[in-house]
Amino acid sequence: MPTPPPLTHRGGWAQLIVIAACVMATACATGGGVPRPRPFPGAALPPDSGAPPNPTAEQPPPAIPAGTDPPAVVTALTYRGVPYRDGGSDPSGFDCSGFVQWVFARVGVALPREVRDQYRIGTTVERNEIRTGDLVFFQTVAHGASHVGIALDGETFIHAPSARGVVRVERYTSEYWKQRYVGARRIEQPLPVSGERHRASD
Repeated sequence: MPTPPPLTHRGGWAQLIVIAACVMATACATGGGVPRPRPFPGAALPPDSGAPPNPTAEQPPPAIPAGTDPPAVVTALTYRGVPYRDGGSDPSGFDCSGFVQWVFARVGVALPREVRDQYRIGTTVERNEIRTGDLVFFQTVAHGASHVGIALDGETFIHAPSARGVVRVERYTSEYWKQRYVGARRIEQPLPVSGERHRASD
């Protein structure tokens, strides 16, 4: 580096500033001209630092747990008030087994059409172990299982009753249904669709 000229009284401070600027410029050029950044408090470390991840780093929020009611029950409750129709199996009118078959089909589970066939599938459930979504069966106008509904809990069920009724919720623990109860079944997986035959009488 050339030796700077001696300072004179006039303009001496100006010359000193110019010399200092030249020295600083030479130093930056030697280092590549680009200053290396320094981490600031709280800044993330560069990817190649080899440092372990920060255990306090923000994590994605936990998944919201699904509702406790099976999809078939949620679907069934949307049809409350639909009229009973003998042989009906769609929202223009349901009979008991047509209602159950329709509801389960909406959630991807194929059930037989007739009450007696629905009573033969799934897993047998003891009366004191009935839970939401189980099928509950009753003997009404024919021997054996001739009426079916979907349990909502240990006391109530939703079904399509009688020619003068609508889809509604009732207590199967009431005296009328308690005397006619024949069993319960639990459906836990999709089942093959049986032939479309008329259901057993309600």
